Amino acid sequence: MGKGLHFLTADLGAESGRVMVGCFDGSRMTLQEAYRFDSHPVRLPDGLHTDALHILTEMKKGLAAAVQKADGEIAGVAVDTWGVDFALLDHEGTLLGNPYHYRDGFSARAVEPLESHVPRYEIFERTGVGFMPINTLYQLFGLKLRRSPALPSAEALLMMPDLFTYWLCGRRTNEETIASTSQCFDPWRHTWSLELLRQVGLPTRLFGEVVRPGTVVGDLLRSVADEIGADRIPVIAAGGHDTALAVAAVPAEDTDFAFLSSGTWSLLGTELPAPRVDRGSLDGNFTNEGGVGGTTRFLKNLCGLWIVQECRRDWSRGGRIPSYDNLTHLASAAAPWRSLIDVDDPEFGSPGDMPARIQEYCRRSGQPVPETKGEVVRCVLDSLALKYRLVLDEMEHVLDRPLESVYVVGGGTRNELLCQLSADATGRPVYAGPSEATAAGSVLMQALATGHLDSVADGRELVRRSFPVRLYEPRGETRTAVSDAVARMRHLGELSSVGPDL
Repeated sequence: MGKGLHFLTADLGAESGRVMVGCFDGSRMTLQEAYRFDSHPVRLPDGLHTDALHILTEMKKGLAAAVQKADGEIAGVAVDTWGVDFALLDHEGTLLGNPYHYRDGFSARAVEPLESHVPRYEIFERTGVGFMPINTLYQLFGLKLRRSPALPSAEALLMMPDLFTYWLCGRRTNEETIASTSQCFDPWRHTWSLELLRQVGLPTRLFGEVVRPGTVVGDLLRSVADEIGADRIPVIAAGGHDTALAVAAVPAEDTDFAFLSSGTWSLLGTELPAPRVDRGSLDGNFTNEGGVGGTTRFLKNLCGLWIVQECRRDWSRGGRIPSYDNLTHLASAAAPWRSLIDVDDPEFGSPGDMPARIQEYCRRSGQPVPETKGEVVRCVLDSLALKYRLVLDEMEHVLDRPLESVYVVGGGTRNELLCQLSADATGRPVYAGPSEATAAGSVLMQALATGHLDSVADGRELVRRSFPVRLYEPRGETRTAVSDAVARMRHLGELSSVGPDL
């Protein structure tokens, strides 16, 4: 690493985690991966769980490796994770069992009973959050319905990044961007929606102090500092939600842009100065989540490259693991816009034989059935790009303003085929990069928290100076085929809303 200030970031995903070292020399930022590890959930007799202690152990190994790579002052450390999942602690701060993983599915059974207590529109008016069965609110109500012994025993709820931050510094806080994914949070008052929680019979004692993104929470515990070979460096709640950090690092200069955080999930939206809660937002199932610098991320949660990841997992069972590059190469050679799926159909949301599900969906909907790996992956990538088009059109209608360009950040920027298809399908220029946007966002927010940057705008300028961004222009020769595919995609969405029989 170069000389300058160093910031460590533990970016913990629901499938894998890594620890990055960011160096800020006052003019540019560089990033280096220090350690990567598996964080797949664990199936137990009672359901699918996040193995929090395994992740903690691996995270500490990563931080120790990062300390060795840092060549200079370490000015901070921060943790971010995926949204909605949480841990319950007792009055002594002891973890009450491994947290459930959002893909377990148990919370889906809580949707109807909870909404018999509080109608959807009331929940949306109070939280601004769109509706997914995996939301924290439904998970908690699901625990209540199951008479989980953890719920009455718990004294504190920590979202996943808050749990690891607590284990690093010993202070329990709830960072705002991650709290805002829970559907238990009031985005106007910047605190928990306690009235809603009381109305559905959930214990409000669980919901503690809320801090804004870019808050120094404390210093590393002496025991942790000794374990990773570091001084007692500041622990910073830079932004607990990985998407919030990724959006912080969007290298846009204007305001009429859409962002697409592309990875396991696709989070497509734009920045607003305040939550947008109206009939159009509710009907479109848009969500308002806390951003950095007092902004709101107005977005829709869409399925992302999860479907390709699950296909690859299935194709790897014979021992030969196809690379993502090879799968994308095969998809590039397959016929475009031939077979399409509604990527947000519930049947694609859980682990299993994904290629067979895609083939059955196409068979039932009267489309050509993709047979080869390339045809299956091309079906998924085409469908993702078309989904982006439909959502952007809907978002422009709800907001009554144009979104002139799309900035793609995250791991999906490495998939050149998907980026080009996204430009073709949306009819908008697509700017791809940085690929390590979450880590870049964490570094800029840590620099902001410690007084080394003055504003998020300065941080975005830093990102523009530090990382390449590739432009993908819509190809005119695809316009007619895209128009036909968009119409077919709309029809599939209408069929999926009717039910599994299409």
